This record gives sequence, structure tokens and C-alpha cells, in this order.
Amino acid sequence: MSNFIETDAVIVGAGPVGLFQVFELGLLEIKAHVIDLLPYAGGQCIELYPDKPIYDIPAIPVCTGKELTDGLMKQIEPFGATFHYNQEVSTIARQPDGRFLLETSSGTQFMTKTIFIAAGMGAFQPRLLNLDGVAKFADADASAPQVFYKVKNRAAFANQDVVILGGGDSALDWTIDFMSDGPFKAKSVTLIHRRDGFVAAPASVAKMRALCDAQQMKFMVGQVTAFEETEGRMTSVTVTGVDGETTSVKLDLLLIFFGLSPKLGPIAEWGLDIERRQLKVDTEKFQTSEKGIFAVGDINNYPGKKKLILSGFHEAALAAFGATAIIFPDKKVMLQYTTTSPKLHKVLGVETPVFER
Repeated sequence: MSNFIETDAVIVGAGPVGLFQVFELGLLEIKAHVIDLLPYAGGQCIELYPDKPIYDIPAIPVCTGKELTDGLMKQIEPFGATFHYNQEVSTIARQPDGRFLLETSSGTQFMTKTIFIAAGMGAFQPRLLNLDGVAKFADADASAPQVFYKVKNRAAFANQDVVILGGGDSALDWTIDFMSDGPFKAKSVTLIHRRDGFVAAPASVAKMRALCDAQQMKFMVGQVTAFEETEGRMTSVTVTGVDGETTSVKLDLLLIFFGLSPKLGPIAEWGLDIERRQLKVDTEKFQTSEKGIFAVGDINNYPGKKKLILSGFHEAALAAFGATAIIFPDKKVMLQYTTTSPKLHKVLGVETPVFER
């Protein structure tokens, strides 16, 4: 064994929870290496909804996925984490001394005392529209795409006739976003869902219905069963209703939100206890069935689990403290507060404030 990187902690996943894991470990003077399959940090927030507003981050009334990622990256600057992008963890093997030998798809090896899995839903792909011929218009294959499974560039939808498929939060959120006044407002929006019921926030459904009542957009119950094209461009889709009647809807762009198909990928081969394609953890330190391997964020499962970024931040804090017994077995680690601790101020590179009484 040679040329491996020795470290106290490896974090698998550079989404918001993985980034905050860097911060919580850094406060405890634990430096981390971070591995992610994507070529950049941010995880689902950047890959799926960089411009989508997020409203449930404490003390931040609203921010986009990109803004949240940028803020977290700024917050962890003092801790000097090393990022390894475009790599997937392929194997993990326990060593005789209790550490783990971890290897990535590019052959990079790490010898680490602890591992923090913050891989979101693991490897995931959007569920595709099952319609012959539609793939040639898709974002990944077309030179001038018209079919999208995520929004990377809001400006592309401005002043366009947009058809959105789906009945979840993403479909409703983008429907409302593209009908809101501003530089990215669409020319028209038609939302199509297979039934008149939604798995989305009630407030979003109410806003969508209000827009329909005001004749600012259209909602249709049915499924897209065909499309028309002219000179290589999609010009309309055919919607078949529950009664079998068909309607032609013109469009410039088609946005599809049928959900994601999560796959654990190599994680499933690591010998950890798995329940419903998620890693089982305790709620004291969010450790998996393997001592020294922790799981935080959407990848884990425990009684009462809520898939919120807020919950993942809490899990990262407890996981960091839980790991200290492994990384510092002979050291008593005390809880300190960033507001008052000179030691943490030094770690963070800030001056200790002087309070006048």
C-alpha cells in the first residue's frame, strides 16, 4: 500500500450537508477530504435547482441553491478542506489498525479514521418521459434543446411558451416562478398532470389555482401521448385526458418533473445496514452499522427522519462530535460556542470580541 492520502476524515458528497460537515469537523480541529461525483460542490442544490428559491434555512428568509452553496463554501474556507471532484468511491476496506482504506473510481486512495457519507439520495437520474422520439430534443442530446428535466438557466425560459409536466413541488414551484413578474417570466405556462391532485405544498397548489382562475396560465389533467415537429423543432404536444379526448398544446420548451430514480450505487456494496435504499443510523451520533462510518442527510434513515437540509445540518453536528472518540481517543472534547470561545475564534480566524459590562 503506497501513495495513499492519510487523513482523519473523508466526506463522501459535497452537497449542502456535506459542506456543513466540513464546518462542524473544522470546529473540532478535524481536517477533511471531500469526494464528489460531480465536477463542483453543491450536490442537488446546484445540479437540480440552482435558481430555485429555498425558504427554510434559519435566518435566511430566501436564497437560491447556488447562493446557499456559495455561502457554505465561504463559511468553510478557514478549514482548508481538500476537494476531489469527478470521482466516485468504489471500495472501502477496514484495516487491521481500525482505519479504512478507501479508493475512488480514478484510483485515488485514502487511509482514514472516519468516513462521513453525505451522498444525498446516492446516484440519481430523472425519470424520463416515455415517448418515442422525444429524446432527440432533450438537454443532453440536442444542440438547441427543448426538453428539460431540470432548470439550469432560468433565462432560457423567459418569454417562451412553456409546458410543465408533473405534480410535485418542483413542478409547482417552477410553474409559479415562470409566471412571476420579472426578467425570467415566460410568455405562457401550461401545467399538465395525470390527475387533479398534487404531492406538493398546499400553498403552492393554491397559488397555481389562483393563477388559473385569473386566466394567467392553464392547468390540464392528462398525459402527453404525442408531439408534433416542424423542421426539426418540437411545436406542440398532444395531451390525452382521462376521458380519452386529445388536445394539442403549442410550446417552445417542455419541462418534465416526474421525480428521481435514486440508486445507492457502490454504497450498496459496502456491507452497511440498508433500509428502503437508505443507510440505517443511530440518533446519538448518526453512525451506521459500521463503527467509524457516519451517514448524514438524505442518505440516512431513522425513526422520525425528515428529509430537510435543516435536519442534515443537525445530523452533521452530532456526527462530528460522535467521531471525536475515534479520532481523538485520549482527548476529552468539550462543547464550545463560537460566540464566546477564543479557541474557536482562532480556528475560524476571527478576533475575540471584547464585551463591555
